[in-house]
Amino acid sequence: MAEASRRKRRGGGHAARAERRGLSVIEQMPWRLPVNVDRPVEPLDEEGVQAIHLTAMRILEEIGIEFLNAEARGILAEAGCIVEGENVRMGRELVMEMVASAPSQWTLTPRNPDRRLVIGGRHILFGNVSSPPNYWDMSLGRKLPGTREMCRDLLKLSQYFNCIHFVGGYPVEPVDIHPRERHLDVLFDKLTLTDKVAHAYSLGPERVEDVMEMVRIAGGHSAVAFEADPKMYTNINSTSPLKHDWPMLDGWMRLARRNQGLIVSPFTLAGAMAPVTMAGAVAQSLAEALSAVVLAQLIRPGACCAIGTFTSNVDMKSGAPAFGTPEYMRATQMTGQLARFYGLPLRSSGVCAANVPDGQAIWETSNSLWAAVQSGTNMVYHAAGWLEGGLIASPEKFVMDCEILQQIQRYMEPALTDVSEAALAFDAVREVGAHGHFFGTQHTQERYTTAFYQPFLSDWRNYEAWAAAGGVWTAERAHGLYRRIVDSFEPPAMDPAIREELEAFVALRKAEGGAPTDF
Repeated sequence: MAEASRRKRRGGGHAARAERRGLSVIEQMPWRLPVNVDRPVEPLDEEGVQAIHLTAMRILEEIGIEFLNAEARGILAEAGCIVEGENVRMGRELVMEMVASAPSQWTLTPRNPDRRLVIGGRHILFGNVSSPPNYWDMSLGRKLPGTREMCRDLLKLSQYFNCIHFVGGYPVEPVDIHPRERHLDVLFDKLTLTDKVAHAYSLGPERVEDVMEMVRIAGGHSAVAFEADPKMYTNINSTSPLKHDWPMLDGWMRLARRNQGLIVSPFTLAGAMAPVTMAGAVAQSLAEALSAVVLAQLIRPGACCAIGTFTSNVDMKSGAPAFGTPEYMRATQMTGQLARFYGLPLRSSGVCAANVPDGQAIWETSNSLWAAVQSGTNMVYHAAGWLEGGLIASPEKFVMDCEILQQIQRYMEPALTDVSEAALAFDAVREVGAHGHFFGTQHTQERYTTAFYQPFLSDWRNYEAWAAAGGVWTAERAHGLYRRIVDSFEPPAMDPAIREELEAFVALRKAEGGAPTDF
C-alpha cells in the first residue's frame, strides 16, 4: 500500500497537468493507447506464409545461427541444439515449442503507471527517434555530432507529445559525454525529463545492470516488485547475416532473467546483408529473430518477447540503405503476417533516407508508418525525428512526424466509421434537401468542433493568405513549435527523495569508473 501511495503521488494528475500546459503551445490529442481497427494487409496467401515459415525453419536447422556468446551456446546446447564452434542449429520442434511459451500480449509499466503500455493485440504504439550520432536543425543549417543538450531537447519533445508512447534509446548520441558515463547521464535525463517507458542498450553488463537499477529506483520498486512484470525493455539487433554478438546476447539474457521486455530486430537489408528478394530477406530475418526468442524462453519460460522487422533494400547504385520504399512496405506487411502466425507482438519503424526534413522525408516516413498500420505492428520505433537512414536526428522532423502520428490516431477512431442513426444523418439530409447547405443545421452545430481532425502544424489557408502571413514553409513552422515547446517545457513531477537516490547512484557509478571502454 505504501508503494501504491507513492505511485499515486508521482503519477496522479501529472498527465492532466502536462496536457493543460500543452495548450499554451499547441492543442494536441490526449494521451491514449491507439487500437488499430483495420484488418491487416496480408499480401501472402496461406501457402506463402508456410513457404516463408518453412524456409526460416530450414535456416535454423540446416545452416544455423552464430551465437558469439559462450553462455548462450551452453544454454542452447543443454536444450538439445547442435553446437559446433559458434554455430548453433536448432530443430523446428524446439523452436515452435519455445515460441508458443512466449505471451502474445504483455505490458510495460514506467515510473508513472498512468503511462502503462500494452504490447500486442491490436495496439499500435509510437516511439521517438533513437541512436543517431548526428543532429540537424534549421538554426544550425548543417549536421553536427550530438550533445547532451541536443539529447535533452529531444527528450523534452518525447515527453511533450502525447502521440509518443515510449522513449527508445538515446534520441541522439551525446558524444560530448565520455562513453563510460554516457548511459548514466542520458538515463538520468530520460527518467527525470520523461515519465514514459524507457529502454536499455545491450552494450555490456555494466550498462544493462546500471539501467535496470536506475529504472527500479525511479519507479520506487523493491527488487521483487521490479521483476514482477516488465518496467523497461531492450531491443537487440542481430548482426546479419545469421549472427548474434556477445554484448547483445548478454543484455538479452540479463533482462530475460529479471522479467523485463525483450525485442529482437534483425537489420536485414536485401541485397547486402540478406537475399535480394523480399521473401528470402524476410525468411532470414525471422530465423535470426526466432533464435533469440528461443534463448529467452529457455532462460525464463513466458519471457515477454517481440520480434522486429527492419527489412528494407539498398540502393544498388551506391549500396546506401533505402527506406520507405515499396519493398520495405511489403516486407513489413509480410513479417506482420508471420508474427501473427507465431503469436508474437511486432515492432517496425518509421524511417526514411532523406537528409533534411523535406518532401522526400515525409513521403518515405509516411510509407513506413502506414506500412506499420497495415502490418498490424504493435511498437513503431523511430516514429518521430529520424533522417539520413538513422544517422541524423532532427527536432523539426520530430514535430512534422507527430502531425502524421496524430492523423493516424484520428484515422483509427471509431467515430469515423460510426453508422448509428445519428451518424447517418438522414433527418439532416431531409432538412437541407437539394437547395441548402449543412453549415447551419443543428446536426452540424452539435458536432462542428470535433467532427474533423484539427492539425497543429499544417496550414490550410489559401496561397494569398499564407503568403500574406509570411509564406512560412512547413519545416520553418515546425522549428518555431519545437523552440516554443522546449523553451516552455516543465518536467513531470518526481518525488525529491527518489531524485536524490538517482543522483546518488549516478555519482557512485561514476566514482567507480562507469562502464569499461577501450580508451
